[in-house]
Amino acid sequence: MNGIKVENISFSYTEGQPVLSNIDVHFRQESTAIIGQNGAGKTTFVKLLKGLLKPATGNIYVNGMNTQEYTVAQLAKQIGLVFQNPNDQIFKHTVIEEVMFGPKNIGQSTEEARQNSLLALEKIGIVHEADKNPYDLSLSDRKLVSIASILAMKPPIIIFDEPTMGQDYLGKERLKKIMKDLRAEGVLVLSIIHDMDFVAETFERTIVMNQGKIVLDGPTREVFSHEQLIRDVYLELPHATQLGKQLGLKQTFLTVDELINFNRKKQ
Repeated sequence: MNGIKVENISFSYTEGQPVLSNIDVHFRQESTAIIGQNGAGKTTFVKLLKGLLKPATGNIYVNGMNTQEYTVAQLAKQIGLVFQNPNDQIFKHTVIEEVMFGPKNIGQSTEEARQNSLLALEKIGIVHEADKNPYDLSLSDRKLVSIASILAMKPPIIIFDEPTMGQDYLGKERLKKIMKDLRAEGVLVLSIIHDMDFVAETFERTIVMNQGKIVLDGPTREVFSHEQLIRDVYLELPHATQLGKQLGLKQTFLTVDELINFNRKKQ
């Protein structure tokens, strides 16, 4: 089973100013959203999971590999990170070359890398763009290219950094399907995200961070039932959850469809 075990880690960029304090958490198979205000420590936490940073204290095990003992390149076969801004990730002249770069870098042959890259592009619906320059595509499609470049590497763990940024409704629906398909294939899917509606509709588990600590962790429905705590850390509830509260309903609704179906059954 794919997983990440975080044992009592702390981290600071400047001595005496902790960014993360005593984080202890285990990621198993549940698709998991990590939410919190800017400055809560989410991005730093994800960089530690990926091995881009090393904890000051404690240990992180990615599929049993202690990140303190392995390089980022060695960890790349186990864990992939889709950057928030695709322009920070894309540098090749064609989409297919861009998507093939990661697979070849972890040891796939040219033919294997090409095959996996075309499959990844087909999976996300832009295989017809394979020979185009990525910068001739929209920001939304460049984001999909950056996702394909990670999918083609076939890591058992994938982290998405703000995946819905710059995506319209159809783009979000496509992303939702990609993540749910990955989950069904046994991939551990994690995401830093500010889109609470997308969190409610997509992720099984939600972790709330505030001031470098985990303040809430559990099934997504349970997390969003803690209305006051969510507001205390300056986050908003999903729109369907808010609407249910405004209607005076005790249940915590994650989607508009749930709310509609509940009202139909009452009638």
